[in-house]
Amino acid sequence: MEALRFQVVGEAFKKKPLDVKAPSERPYEYFGKKVFNREKMYKYLPKQVYEKMIDVMDNGARLDRDIADAVAAGMKQWAVENGVTHYTHWFQPLTEGTAEKHDSFIEHDGKGGMVEEFTGKLLVQQEPDASSFPSGGIRSTFEARGYSAWDPTSPVFIIDDTLCIPTVFISYSGEALDYKAPLLRALHAVNVAAVDVCHYFDPAVKKVTSNLGWEQEYFLVDEGLYAARPDLLLTGRTLMGHDSAKNQQMDDHYFGSIPERVAAFMRDLEIQALELGVPCKTRHNEVAPNQFELAPIFEETNLAVDHNMMLMSLMKKVARKHGFRVLLHEKPFAGINGSGKHNNWSLSTDNGILLHAPGKTPEANLRFATFIVETLMGVYKHNGLLKASIMSATNAHRLGANEAPPAIVSSFLGKQVSELLDHIEKADKDFLAMTGKQGLKMDIPEIPELLIDNTDRNRTSPFAFTGNRFEFRAVGSEANCASAMIALNSAVAEALVDFKKRVDARIPEFEKKLAGTEHSAKFHAIIDVLREDIKTCKPIRFDGNGYSDEWVVEAEKRGLDVEKSCPKIFERYLDKESIDMFESLGVMTKKELEARNEVKWETYTKKIQIEARVLGDLSMNHIIPVATSYQSQLLKNVENMAAIFPVDKAEKLSARNISIIEEIAERTSAIEKGVEELVEARKKANKIEDEHRKAIAYHDDVEPKLDTIRYQIDKLELIVDDALWPLPKYRELLFIR
Repeated sequence: MEALRFQVVGEAFKKKPLDVKAPSERPYEYFGKKVFNREKMYKYLPKQVYEKMIDVMDNGARLDRDIADAVAAGMKQWAVENGVTHYTHWFQPLTEGTAEKHDSFIEHDGKGGMVEEFTGKLLVQQEPDASSFPSGGIRSTFEARGYSAWDPTSPVFIIDDTLCIPTVFISYSGEALDYKAPLLRALHAVNVAAVDVCHYFDPAVKKVTSNLGWEQEYFLVDEGLYAARPDLLLTGRTLMGHDSAKNQQMDDHYFGSIPERVAAFMRDLEIQALELGVPCKTRHNEVAPNQFELAPIFEETNLAVDHNMMLMSLMKKVARKHGFRVLLHEKPFAGINGSGKHNNWSLSTDNGILLHAPGKTPEANLRFATFIVETLMGVYKHNGLLKASIMSATNAHRLGANEAPPAIVSSFLGKQVSELLDHIEKADKDFLAMTGKQGLKMDIPEIPELLIDNTDRNRTSPFAFTGNRFEFRAVGSEANCASAMIALNSAVAEALVDFKKRVDARIPEFEKKLAGTEHSAKFHAIIDVLREDIKTCKPIRFDGNGYSDEWVVEAEKRGLDVEKSCPKIFERYLDKESIDMFESLGVMTKKELEARNEVKWETYTKKIQIEARVLGDLSMNHIIPVATSYQSQLLKNVENMAAIFPVDKAEKLSARNISIIEEIAERTSAIEKGVEELVEARKKANKIEDEHRKAIAYHDDVEPKLDTIRYQIDKLELIVDDALWPLPKYRELLFIR
């Protein structure tokens, strides 16, 4: 073990950056090169077919089967010209990853030879084995049929020699078995609801789009060191390891000069991502050593989710080419910052209006206030559900630490927006008036156009307003963004539907009250409902320090969800309010929600189970043998001292070694006992058949024992001879260049 550890560390120091050959064109020239985008459609599809496809993509028109063959023919021609030989339906099952089954274009020609074919039927639908993916009981082994169906709103793309077709994945009986299907439904729901509310202010609005700009944080570790750490290899995080003397305390890594090897990796990654249409914009060093970030320009949410899933897969592939491994686990190293994936979310209209941005007129600012307040209403009513949407066994290690948003959902608005809402809530009856040709007049100082820059940032807020959008900061780095976006867009859609229903009900009342005047009944009804909602959702507004213990107490007083147990947090999906919301909007049924929770509980259990087994193996087969071997060396040294020196002097000279011998004995004994208790706790939990109760048992009884064992191992790391320690240490994992 000694030779292996120092060999891989030495090799890591010797590695040089690869020479990445950039394309001769400028980035905008090769952007989307491997994507069947509108430009390619226009070139390869008949004019009438192209126009129908644009109608499908932009307006949600139904995709007729009679044009599918023509679309498939155009796609195949483009793909073959780019060296493609296979195609696959690319979907996102409930595994946090993607799935694909490759088929070649070749078919029998009926004359003993082969021909390349790709029909509309193959493009539109395939039949993966649904029983082999997590389904929460919706599909059994003897009920294997499931369907993948093309999502024409997300462009087809090429990876190596394969044409990848983004699809939804549903069961034979119609239930969603993936993330994309409910996401598309949620996006449709928020579009319909937001358009209806927009018509109060602008009847010309036809479509409202949900936008997403994710910020992907990640760690890079040298591939050789990664391979020498079984815990990283099998769980994605280090289950042991003492702090390095230097980690992030000097703040010298954040925004620092990007190491040469890493810069070469980033260039290669960006080139390939841009060719796939991912609009990479930002790259930089993050706070923790060996931690970095990539962020794109915002896109329509469905496309942004697809691009993030593509990028995470691409990152792993490109990293290995450069001698790295990408770590997307939210907390791969104890004692330093973990990784998140901030989701910058907003709504915009088809005529270019950002609904969460202030305007230049009172009407525009009333619209701004409406969408801010109704977003807060959705977040307030479903704050527990939003937390459940980003919670996982891996993200639980990050949330609540002094580096990430706490495990309590609240929203930071900043001084100006808070004052605006307070003014609307407390304003008197003359707050709103119609002044002839001047239009609507409100007793509110005009919101500065520089509000985007004037709004401060609060890094402790899980859902912060940042000028023209909200930043959902609590999403985990390895998560599928769709989970959070399904919950958020659904919650906001429900709030907007309820808002419009109440406003419409009050307009007749104000028409009677304001008869014969120039006052607007519609705007008075809007203000009346807004005042109610501002009061109702006030508990979700918090501009202070989300890390403080006082906030936990205060949040509980406000009625916010303060639960920290991951399996119990998942219960929020099955609250009556959650089921009613998803079903009323047509996003998910109760059956689908119950099935997804079964998957979540089972996944949580399996992740902790794997960690427990890995830690037990490392403890008994790596750490204890090395510690006792060093202990034997010390014992031999003590014996030699006693043989050479007088008793008094030998005891004095051997005092330190004897102390270490005793400490090793105590700690190895504690580790052995801890592993025994860990195994027994697992056995007891494994007997529980109900997945919910089993997950709770793993959280309450199994997971805490991992930390107990780790504490003893990390102490041993400090006293055992460095030359004997079998696993690369933090100082080696985090500072290799």
